[in-house]
Amino acid sequence: MIKIPRIVPRVSLVLLGLICATMLALASLRETNLVSFIPNQFHSMQLDSASGAVDGERIKVSRVEPVKQKPLTIESPAERGFSSLVKKGSKSSGGKDVTKRVKTAKENTTKEELTIKMEQPRNLPAASANKDCNYAQGKWVFDNTRPLYSGFGCKKWLSSMWACRLTQRKDFEYEKLRWLPKHCNMDDFSGSKFLKRMQHKTLAFVGDSLGRQQFQSLMCMVTGGKPKEDVVDIGYEYGLVKPRGAVRPNGWAYRFLATNTTILFYWSASLCDLQPLNATGFAMHLDRPPSFLRRFLHRFDVLVLNTGHHWNKGKLNANHWIMHIDGVPNSSTKTTDIKSAKNLTIHSIVRWVDSQLLLHPGLRAFYRTISPRHFFNGDWNTGGTCDNNAPLSGGKEVVKNESSDSVASAAVRGTGVKLLDITALSELRDEGHISRYSIKATAGVQDCLHWCLPGVPDTWNEILFAQL
Repeated sequence: MIKIPRIVPRVSLVLLGLICATMLALASLRETNLVSFIPNQFHSMQLDSASGAVDGERIKVSRVEPVKQKPLTIESPAERGFSSLVKKGSKSSGGKDVTKRVKTAKENTTKEELTIKMEQPRNLPAASANKDCNYAQGKWVFDNTRPLYSGFGCKKWLSSMWACRLTQRKDFEYEKLRWLPKHCNMDDFSGSKFLKRMQHKTLAFVGDSLGRQQFQSLMCMVTGGKPKEDVVDIGYEYGLVKPRGAVRPNGWAYRFLATNTTILFYWSASLCDLQPLNATGFAMHLDRPPSFLRRFLHRFDVLVLNTGHHWNKGKLNANHWIMHIDGVPNSSTKTTDIKSAKNLTIHSIVRWVDSQLLLHPGLRAFYRTISPRHFFNGDWNTGGTCDNNAPLSGGKEVVKNESSDSVASAAVRGTGVKLLDITALSELRDEGHISRYSIKATAGVQDCLHWCLPGVPDTWNEILFAQL
C-alpha cells in the first residue's frame, strides 16, 4: 500500500496566508489613497482680544501649528465692488495683510508666540471690515508722522492763501492730527498706492472753493508736496483755460504720465446748470446738472461732488443768479426760499448721477457732505472769529452713527451715489481754519470757512482713498 504525503493541508495554509497578506496590502493602499483626499487642517491665528483694539499697541499672536500651505488671499467686498480701479491681487482697502508681517516659523515648531505692531484697529474680520463701513465714526489722535506733505514745499499745487506755513501763524499742532475710524480698517495713504489704484483713471472734483481745497490737498498728498516732471497740465482737454479778463480758469486738470492718472477740479459752486440770460444775469437751473458734467462724465472713473456755502442771498445777488425750474423762472412757493432750493438741487444732481451709473458701469460717485463753518460772535462780515489755536478743545470723538448733514444723507439714500461724510469729524477742528492769518488779511475779517493746508481736507482724501 502506497503512502500519500499530506500536501493538501500545507498548500491550503500557504494559500490562506497569501490571501491574508494581499488583503492587508490592499487595505493599506486604500487608506493611503483616502488620506490624500483629506485636506490639511486649517491653522488658526488667535488675537489676544484684551490688547487688539487700540492703535499703536502691540498684541500677541499665538500660532497653534506651523502653516504648511500657501495662505489664501481673500478679496475684500470693497475690492470686488471696485475691481476696475484695483489690480487683481492687490491689498484690500481694509489694511495690510497681517500674515505678511509675521515671519514664518520653523516647520518643527509646535507652538510659539509672535508679536506684531498693529497700525490700525483689527477688531473686525478683514473680509467684512469695510463692508458698509462708517468712516465718519471715530476719533482724532496725534501722529508725529504727520503732515503728509510740507506746507512750505507744495507751492506748485497749493494756493498761497491756504498755505498757513507762509503766514504769520506760529502754532502748527493741528497738522499732526490723524483721523482714526472706530470700526474700519483704513489703509495708510501714499502717493504710489493712490496712483497704482488709479492707473489709467480720472478723478474729478466738482464743487465750490472747499472742493478746490480738497483737490489741492490731494495733489499735494500724491506728489508729496514736491514738483514732478511727469505731471502735466491738461486743462485744455476739458476747456479749463483762463478766459480773457478772468482771474483764474474754471478749473484745473493734471495728468501723472507714469500711470496715466488724471486729477481735476471744476468750479461749480451751486452744482446747477448756469446759462447766460443777458449781459450780466444767469439762469440758475436747479433741476439740471452743470453742462460740464453732461459733457465729460463719460471720461470720469471717480466723481466727488459738493455744494453748500454759496447758497445765500448775498451770493446769489452778487453773481446775478436767477433760479429756474423746468426751464422757466422759479415761481414755486416751496422752493422760493434759498434753503429749499439748495435741497432740491442736491437731490436733483444725485438722482441724475445715479441715473447715469448704468451707462457708465466703471464710475464711482460720491457726494461730500458740507464742510462746517466756525464763526463765533458774528459772521464773516460782522466780526465773527475763530481764534482758538488749541486742537480738540471741543472734543475729539464722533460717536453718532448718522450723518450731521441730513440733506446729503437723505439725497444719496437708495442710490448708487456714496456719501463722503466729513461734517461731524471736521466740526471738532475749529482750530484748523485760516482764521486771522490770511496773507491778504482785512482788519476785523477772519476766514473761519476755509482750512489751513496741510490740514483737515487731507483727512477727507484719506477717507475717499479708503473707499476706492
